[in-house]
Amino acid sequence: MTALLIGYARVSTYEQDLTAQRVALERLGVLPPNIHTDHGLTGTNRSRPGLREALASCRDGDTLVIAKLDRLARSLRDAKGIVDELTAKNVKLNIGGSVHDPNDPVGRLLFNVLAMVAEFESDLIRARTREGMQIAKAKGHLRGRQPKLSPAQQRHLLEVHEAGTHSVAELAELFGIGRATVYRCVNRQAHPNRSILSSALRRRRPRAEPHPGPEPSRVPAWQLRTSTSVERLATGRSYHPWRR
Repeated sequence: MTALLIGYARVSTYEQDLTAQRVALERLGVLPPNIHTDHGLTGTNRSRPGLREALASCRDGDTLVIAKLDRLARSLRDAKGIVDELTAKNVKLNIGGSVHDPNDPVGRLLFNVLAMVAEFESDLIRARTREGMQIAKAKGHLRGRQPKLSPAQQRHLLEVHEAGTHSVAELAELFGIGRATVYRCVNRQAHPNRSILSSALRRRRPRAEPHPGPEPSRVPAWQLRTSTSVERLATGRSYHPWRR
């Protein structure tokens, strides 16, 4: 059986394009039908449909071709797991034209070094992202989720609601929001300080202490049964509850 070249390409977001990677794989000799792709999935996620198809398509003697190592995996653990799977199938790995044989100790060493570099780049990206979010939050640019309606739109919605010319469902359709959002907007505009005061009172409300009264008298069960029997004899009631 002739050995095949199986290609794999990946992009992290849906806005990115796979054309450059497809062209690079075709230049390395991979036929277009043998190229498997993942769109909008990060390299830190091992569960990828395109990657599963590419690994499942590899047979004994085939070669898995990728444009760059970070397209295959972004962590050393995932890269090692993929290499172990390729080694069990006797499949070679082609990274941008450089063929690495997992059964060769030198090739395995070079692959582990490249996997460590890919994981280091991923850690740098996460660190830069966290640093940028902290700077934006300190400057007030990162304010979280913004309301669906501007203050002017909220005032207009309240005016229309108070006029009584539209129902809540019509207001939701008119402003392009849900009915729950209409109710929240009306309550917020009609009572702007209610939620703040209620939360403050809820926090400051003291806990009710147990009443330090006298302990209830503990009457033995036999005394209760005796008193009940005497009461029934005095009133002439039957001992049996089903007889009235």
